[in-house]
Amino acid sequence: MSNVIQLQLRPKPEGSRTALASCFAQHRRGEDDVFWLKENAEFLNVHQSVASSFSTDELAPYEEFYATVENRLRFFPQYYRFLLSITLDLEELGLGRKQGDGLGERLCSWVKARGLPDAELSDLQRAEAQRLLARRGQADARLDDDLRARLQHFISRKETFSLPNKKAAYELTHIVFYLSQYGHCDPELCQAAIQSLMFTGTLAFLDQNADLLAEVCIALGYARVTVPTVWKCWLEEHAQGFLIAPNSPVGQQDDYHEYLMCNWFLMTTSQEAFSKRHEAGALSFIRPPKQPSVLRVLSEYLYEKRGNHGLAWGKLKRDIEASLDAPSFALIANAERAMPDFEEFFAGFARAGV
Repeated sequence: MSNVIQLQLRPKPEGSRTALASCFAQHRRGEDDVFWLKENAEFLNVHQSVASSFSTDELAPYEEFYATVENRLRFFPQYYRFLLSITLDLEELGLGRKQGDGLGERLCSWVKARGLPDAELSDLQRAEAQRLLARRGQADARLDDDLRARLQHFISRKETFSLPNKKAAYELTHIVFYLSQYGHCDPELCQAAIQSLMFTGTLAFLDQNADLLAEVCIALGYARVTVPTVWKCWLEEHAQGFLIAPNSPVGQQDDYHEYLMCNWFLMTTSQEAFSKRHEAGALSFIRPPKQPSVLRVLSEYLYEKRGNHGLAWGKLKRDIEASLDAPSFALIANAERAMPDFEEFFAGFARAGV
């Protein structure tokens, strides 16, 4: 017979972490792209923070980076935090450090000797730099008292976090990450700082921002605070709905970070994460459909009520319910159910008394 049917064989799906490591290290971006540093630092940090152990195959895509990072750091010292983070995480995940070559120690010593953290303007970045150096004995594990006091002062001003401000919100969660050394010690948060997290989580939930809400829930866990069940259930369902498109060109706007944060949250709560098997190659991450944010319509409603000093939740709840469609008000009602101090949050959000 002369007719031969040729089958198009699809690549065999790899284990999730193997495919993801290959994707981030080799297929999404080039190593000369600063976004390569950002994505890989986040991917590895998520796994290092929960004490994962990678296999040789999973770490193989990073061997070239690890072999050349010392030269990269000397030529690109402005990226020292990314380069240190990736290197230290790789060692703690199983690459290089077992050989006893001391690369991480040398890099930290070089950074400290040149005073690179002294060039940081932000307390948040100073805290990150100190934590990185402390991981190889080049700084105290506990943040210095003055820096710690300034960070605690910032996160304890709960009024900041009753209004939408994503920059402040992400700084809040990262400060808790650094204060707690990613869950390894008590961050010593006062009640006001815990309320700051709760206010931020409420805004994220109303905005249906799973990326930020996942970070808030992880930070609450590190502070030994119970995560509201409403938030937890929504994040668990949301995390299962991501579309991972194989062999796709990477756009600047895909949802890889939200995918990482949602699965990180699952790992911190001892649930199965990164469970889907993927084909090797470039992957794009697309968040599942979600209910529209109610922040804008709620803000517009309250703006129309400006000048009214009776902007208390108890007084406006029935009127708001009548003004919004049922799904939007249900989202607000769920937010209220998740947070005991919702009335205080709402007073700040409504600018009551301003």
